[in-house]
Amino acid sequence: MNLEIATRLVGLRKANKLSQEALAEKLGISRQAVSKWERAEASPDTDNLIALAKLYHVSLDELLKINEEEEIDNAMPAEVSEAGESIVEQSEESGWREHRNSTGVDDVYIGLKGIHVKDHKGEEVHIDFRGIHVRDGENDVHIGRNGVYVNGEKARSAEIPLGILVIIIYIVIGFCFNLWHPGWLLFILIPVISSLMDAVCKRDASLFLYPVFACGIFLYAGFVHYIWHPTWVIFLTIPIFYYVTGSMKDRAKRE
Repeated sequence: MNLEIATRLVGLRKANKLSQEALAEKLGISRQAVSKWERAEASPDTDNLIALAKLYHVSLDELLKINEEEEIDNAMPAEVSEAGESIVEQSEESGWREHRNSTGVDDVYIGLKGIHVKDHKGEEVHIDFRGIHVRDGENDVHIGRNGVYVNGEKARSAEIPLGILVIIIYIVIGFCFNLWHPGWLLFILIPVISSLMDAVCKRDASLFLYPVFACGIFLYAGFVHYIWHPTWVIFLTIPIFYYVTGSMKDRAKRE
């Protein structure tokens, strides 16, 4: 679904003073379905569109209209996507996974070296245990443990804590995309990333807060994809993680 339509559905629901649960009850569907519509993850079928238009006292055209410019922009990817959607490749040598858009518009890499995103304008974002690096063509910005560096020079402002950065991101996606929920899951990244950096810097895998990471995966799968079962199985890997890391520490001490 188009993001503007999803935003309009949110606005109409709130203007009619309805909660997601109340709207779902009136339409005879689940609250999760309404939530997916409003996050642009799914689209209402024809019957639900008609019901929504009647409930909000608007025409279907008013409910579904988008700006002409957006119609053109959205039409292009739709035509190209039939020729080839994003390609997922796996390097045989390293086992790292690459996700690439076959149109050449964006390249996304996710692997052991971190997350790297590059668009057709040459702007790049790279995230790994050292921090966040952004290149917008004219400027290079690096945010890490030692502070913020712009074009190789340390910014005057003090180091930006990870918690502050996550709060900023949460507020942005909340106001811009109405993702207050499940956007709050971002806060789980604070202890996860901090402990990961400690584990890498001190070369001690046991410092990584794997239980918090497992909990984050479980909540993400449940709230976003509604897969509570069998995702709970991830908690069974926690003792395995500590057994393996403990064995690694004992081996390192003997050597």
